[in-house]
Amino acid sequence: MKKYIILALCMPFLLTVESAAQIRVYPEGSRTEHNDDYTVCVRRAGSNDAWSDLFEYKVDVDMDNVQTASMVQFDMGSPVEVRIRKNNGDLLRTDVRPLSKQVAFKQEKNSVTLTLQKPQYLSVEFNGDRLHNLHLFANPLETETYNGTEQGVTAWSSNDDNFFKKDLKVIYFGPGVHKPKDLPNNSIRIPSNTTVYLAAGALVQAKLVVDKSENVRIIGRGIIDHASRGVEVTNSKNVLIDGITVLNPDHYSVFGGGSTGLTVKNLKSFSCKGWSDGIDLMSCSDVLIDNVFMRNSDDCIALYGHRWDYWGNSRNVVVQNATLWADIAHPINIGGHGNYQSQGDTLENYVFRNIDILEHDEDDDPYQGCMAIGCGDKNLVRNVLFENIRVEDFQEGRLFHLSVNFNEKYNKAPGRGIEGIVFRNIVYNGTDARQSLIKGYDAQNAIKKITFENVMINKEKMKDTKDFIVNEFVSGIKVK
Repeated sequence: MKKYIILALCMPFLLTVESAAQIRVYPEGSRTEHNDDYTVCVRRAGSNDAWSDLFEYKVDVDMDNVQTASMVQFDMGSPVEVRIRKNNGDLLRTDVRPLSKQVAFKQEKNSVTLTLQKPQYLSVEFNGDRLHNLHLFANPLETETYNGTEQGVTAWSSNDDNFFKKDLKVIYFGPGVHKPKDLPNNSIRIPSNTTVYLAAGALVQAKLVVDKSENVRIIGRGIIDHASRGVEVTNSKNVLIDGITVLNPDHYSVFGGGSTGLTVKNLKSFSCKGWSDGIDLMSCSDVLIDNVFMRNSDDCIALYGHRWDYWGNSRNVVVQNATLWADIAHPINIGGHGNYQSQGDTLENYVFRNIDILEHDEDDDPYQGCMAIGCGDKNLVRNVLFENIRVEDFQEGRLFHLSVNFNEKYNKAPGRGIEGIVFRNIVYNGTDARQSLIKGYDAQNAIKKITFENVMINKEKMKDTKDFIVNEFVSGIKVK
């Protein structure tokens, strides 16, 4: 493990080598996006160390009425204390979400001190305000770092016309703002067998594109900042995205098309525009999404078949250990697009496990659902497991939505059907959910074999689907 000596800003001092190995505070990179709503510091839990200051980034949230929230990050390898001072107005109440984390904190005047036992991604909210909150990202310690001078590491240069003719093993983006010049669509194309390292404090104002490539890694603690998209992975295989943050892109944070072997880990994402989904995958298989925090103004995670230039079925997707916050649309959305021009696509063998849903706000009735399968375009959706999902109170929508659709706005044909869906260990506590819905399209395009097991709604076990909207094209519902 590398050792770090870190300069703290709350009180000038040098951490000991032992302390530095447990907490890593990032260089600021740029103060252009600072938000002074809060002052946030960190130190080892139970120590007398001086506090290390964190840089409070401004992040824009909620397309309905765009507001500025805050975000801080650091790495931790042992328990820490985090002190948050609210700089404007009185502090009357504090909520730390997801509530399932049960994070201990002490509130004193206008400050709150949290104790974190392990890395985790949290929302700290004062006086019930979810639009001007603090997003607190305590990352695991990096196990692979670069400083741009190692053999085989090439520092990014937008002024080097021959940059991509070099032997690029590692492309390094150091602390500071990187705004490439004269690139088509402001995109940086990543070749095969390459590691892209975004150092802590780096702000890359460009889209990273992995197209027809393999064995690519995009890692680090840096930020893709206000790009047209975050990362595109198309017609590629064996791609890893780990540790970065995508901040307010115009479109998706991560887009996958026609790719296999995609892993997304430790990703943090914010968006506040139309079509600014979090992770959208078209015809992708063998995918792992693990330990992500997505706050988006469209679907947080959407899985489809064919769309645009990407073709094929979608199989074997695991989404786990995630926090999903859909200011607009769905936390989870499956099945809307497929190959309607042929026999349709099959979307199968999906697992959604250990997930906290913090928000769902969808005005349009046909699209509502925290856990939504809207099957269109001749798709067949089958063998999907939702397990250990905790849903907190949300603004507007449904808890469960299963429908075989012919939505003329987005579909050219109804879906073929939905079958073999299991909801296990689901907990919802809230007041604003509309009736859940299970609707087939007709006798040939139906829904069958749906199981609800140990579902708790407002501390009562679900016993049946009498409160659901269910039509005659549904069979085989079981409630355990």
